[in-house]
Amino acid sequence: MNNIRRKSINSILDQIETLRSQLEDLRDEEQESFDNMPEGVQSSEKGEKMETAISNLEDAMSSLEDVVNSLTESVE
Repeated sequence: MNNIRRKSINSILDQIETLRSQLEDLRDEEQESFDNMPEGVQSSEKGEKMETAISNLEDAMSSLEDVVNSLTESVE
């Protein structure tokens, strides 16, 4: 791979890392909000939706990590 394409991939990697960090912040905020809810509300429909959202954010973060690993391997 030439340097121009390698630099492009590195730029994309930086962007993905920024997005992953933003998702992590959102996940942490949602988790904190869920943790601060009374237990009765946590087990309600609203609480279940929040847990699903937290799980989906974690899945998205994991998927981005897979993309980062694949791209990193391509420029090595």
